[in-house]
Amino acid sequence: MVRLVLLLLGIDYLRTRARAIFWIGVVWLVAGLVVFVDGLDGASYFPITVFAWLFLAEGLATLAVAWTGVGGQRVLRYIKGFAVVGAAILIFAGHHHGNFILSMIFGTLFLVDGLLQCVSAWLVRYRRWKVTISWGIVEILIAVFFYQPYPTHYVGTLPYCLGLFLLFGGLNLISLATRVRHLASNPALRSSRRSALLPDVDGPGDERKFDRTEWDGPPADSEQALTVHVWTPTGSSKAPAQHHPVVDRYIAAVDVNGTISTGHAALESPEGVYISLYPGVEIDRSPDEFGRILRATSDNDVPGVFQPDYATESKAWCPSTVRVRIRNYDPAKLQAFWESFRRDTTYNLTHRNCSSTVSNALEAAIEGAVGRLRGSRAGWGSLLRVLVTPELWVAAQIRKRAVTMAWTPGLTLDYARALSMLADPRPFAWWKAARIAVGRLFRQRRTWRKQDADVAR
Repeated sequence: MVRLVLLLLGIDYLRTRARAIFWIGVVWLVAGLVVFVDGLDGASYFPITVFAWLFLAEGLATLAVAWTGVGGQRVLRYIKGFAVVGAAILIFAGHHHGNFILSMIFGTLFLVDGLLQCVSAWLVRYRRWKVTISWGIVEILIAVFFYQPYPTHYVGTLPYCLGLFLLFGGLNLISLATRVRHLASNPALRSSRRSALLPDVDGPGDERKFDRTEWDGPPADSEQALTVHVWTPTGSSKAPAQHHPVVDRYIAAVDVNGTISTGHAALESPEGVYISLYPGVEIDRSPDEFGRILRATSDNDVPGVFQPDYATESKAWCPSTVRVRIRNYDPAKLQAFWESFRRDTTYNLTHRNCSSTVSNALEAAIEGAVGRLRGSRAGWGSLLRVLVTPELWVAAQIRKRAVTMAWTPGLTLDYARALSMLADPRPFAWWKAARIAVGRLFRQRRTWRKQDADVAR
């Protein structure tokens, strides 16, 4: 999440507020330790009931206005609303096994995430796979802590969770403040270990590029926007694909002949940049060899080629299955990234593929998105808005999964959708609903007045 905050806000914005961010992180860290320790003896002084009522109010408010969202935003808000309401109900039912159920849920989430990190790191063997396995083991130990009843017989579940949230949040803020104090360029723009850093291409940070700070929906076809093209595994399969939920959405599809299709991703800008990396030689994707070529090691590198443009690629293959368009991007930074990246044509199925290339290019293009929207008027409210936007958490989780396993077209599609909501912000749901309600009220009053006037005549 720190990386995404660096991307969206930029180094200059964060450096001027580094001291305050550092002390906010310290306060969060201390508060997290206090709340966690408070829950260890079973006699918690934390106002759990008040917290549950706040959860319930937040969940019901989110569900009430979730219909105002657009596309994936609407689904995300419904999921968030139901999850928060469900957590509040379990907290209220604490003396009736609610705490036990919450403990099992949180423990299972940590266990699944930790096992997934360990297994994927062991299989793919990317550069920092040993560090990832260590973090995965830590998550498994946290899961064990939630599963076993000691020391409070599950009564301290909620303080534990809130304490961990504040603790890790404080550590992230401290890390963010410490890193930006001495940075000359944005480390969030670092791509793979075989790719150079994005050259320094910095425009004036206090200059607004748009006449608004939010939009009601995605760009129209007539608007100038960056386009992420995604060919999904099932959509690009030459023969009818067998249906495997989740697998054929995020990993690969297997057709009736047993051939594996992994899909494809590309990025296109109105300025003429087209980024589409493809293996220059055919890779054996038979089931027998697929496990071996998943390794992100140099022995699986093959020569790659960059496609010239979308028209050529779509004509030779097929049109992209899904498109994600973003207004708020920096053409100069995208061009600089492209000039640096294309010097190396190496292709690796899991480490340097079409999807990782597009994701890295997209991150370079949206760097400093908040500054382009608000210019010198970007204050603490801009940081708060980024932190409370649900898509930030979604994008961070997607990126975590992709970096610890491999970027796939499915993950790139979801990542691009989440980043589009951060770069081109939508109105907050409750604010949009309030505006719609007020507008309807005024229109209704005008209608009534017109009817009264007609009757008076």
